[in-house]
Amino acid sequence: MTSAPAAPLLDRLAREFVAKYPADAARTLQDLDADAAAALLMTCRPGEAAGALARVGPDAAFRIAQRLSPDAAQRIVSEAEPMLSTALLRRLDPGSERQAVLNRLPAARRRELESLLTYPETSAGSLMDPLAPVFRHDARAGDVAARLHESRRFRDEVIMVVDHDGRLIGTLATVKVLLADPGDRLAALEPRRTTSVQAFAPREDVGELIEHQRLTAIPVVDLDDRPVGVLSQRALASVAEEEVAADLQTMVGASRDERALSSVTFAMRKRLPWLQVNLVTAFLAAAVVGLFETTIAAFTALAVLLPVVAGQSGNTGAQALAVTMRGLTLREIGLGQWLRVALKEAAVGLANGLAVAITAMAGVYLWSGSLGLSLVIGLAMVASMTIAGLAGASVPMALRAAGQDPAQSSSIVLTTVTDVTGFFTFLGLATMFSRWL
Repeated sequence: MTSAPAAPLLDRLAREFVAKYPADAARTLQDLDADAAAALLMTCRPGEAAGALARVGPDAAFRIAQRLSPDAAQRIVSEAEPMLSTALLRRLDPGSERQAVLNRLPAARRRELESLLTYPETSAGSLMDPLAPVFRHDARAGDVAARLHESRRFRDEVIMVVDHDGRLIGTLATVKVLLADPGDRLAALEPRRTTSVQAFAPREDVGELIEHQRLTAIPVVDLDDRPVGVLSQRALASVAEEEVAADLQTMVGASRDERALSSVTFAMRKRLPWLQVNLVTAFLAAAVVGLFETTIAAFTALAVLLPVVAGQSGNTGAQALAVTMRGLTLREIGLGQWLRVALKEAAVGLANGLAVAITAMAGVYLWSGSLGLSLVIGLAMVASMTIAGLAGASVPMALRAAGQDPAQSSSIVLTTVTDVTGFFTFLGLATMFSRWL
């Protein structure tokens, strides 16, 4: 008589268990039959189900994910956090099953997850071994050795050890595990906490780690510090220097393909288009100055101070651009976080603008003795630096949304924006308050 109402109660308890104790739930799911584990996850909220799956060992997660219904898989992938959704998709067969789930998603969500599934050529993820062995810290050495022999991975230099939450603890030399007592837990073998890198980290960052720390293997992790592969020094040493030089070239409009001994015609063909674009934008900034020719002629001090405002706004924009570019490169942010990032950088620009304005106003007043001119440069600093921070975050995001490489021309576009806004705010305010100058 109590069995009917008991079933919904047990389901609710199971859902609460997964929601409040995801690490313990992951351990339980790993021990359950795959069909039963999948049935339980299909009753949970999408984010909670994805979180539990992300904490389960790769093999068990793969078996469970295979038994999720298409509707459940689509719902989890659609509503969970991007990194958790990606972790689930990686557990699905890369052929028909994964593609079937992706095809059921909204176009924007599908593009975002597809970009996370495919590591850029310039990232650590493109060079890693995604099948590197990963084991929980409470696994026994004998079981691990058997799995390594079964998967023919016993020649790997290291295995990665994760905690109960699926996060990286460290690495163990494979030979140490093979020679250990079969009953020993991996935690007792004292995994070595080594430097790890995110899968979307640029190659040059990884090259610096290898060069400075002399590492032979580096775990590759996602943003939640869960391992997704391993990369070695041999795979990265040959590309580290090239990637550093390539990024420096693209930021100023030079081609990634150009070399020091490239022909004159090749170099000219690659550089000239961006130089022409830069010329057009320079004329645009000059045109803004020309609008206020009368004001500048009446107050020559404005011409002296004009580069100060433009320089401060340019530096503010460059700082925001650098931080945003790093976030895009490492996939810490996506297009969905544009407004949040832009507002944050605008707020930083506003705060720094207020601080810089106080110093600038004091200096200008001591130099010119004009309270009106001091007020104009102070207001211009605040306005231009706020806009520069906003532009520094928005320009690379806009280029990414347009399908362009943000590193290719962000600095040229940003320079135009900061120059135009710096000139316009300073000279515009000077025109408005000309009677007090």
